[in-house]
Amino acid sequence: MQTDNRLLDDLARLATGAMGALQGARGEVEQAVRQRLERALADMDLVSREEFETVKAMAAVAREENIRLAERLAALEAKLGSQG
Repeated sequence: MQTDNRLLDDLARLATGAMGALQGARGEVEQAVRQRLERALADMDLVSREEFETVKAMAAVAREENIRLAERLAALEAKLGSQG
């Protein structure tokens, strides 16, 4: 009976060690994948969220200005048309 317990203890220790090694390997793989993805994204020359939001706001302001100027131009053309 002593032999069975010792065998089970050894198997449990072996399984625990294997799980620890697998978890360590998993962490290393995750880190390597993360680094490769970061490098790939850096090579793509993507804009940051902040830069995107800034340009988006600038485009909205420009669009509003364009509408305002188009309305002003139409009013001036109408005024000139009524004078001619």
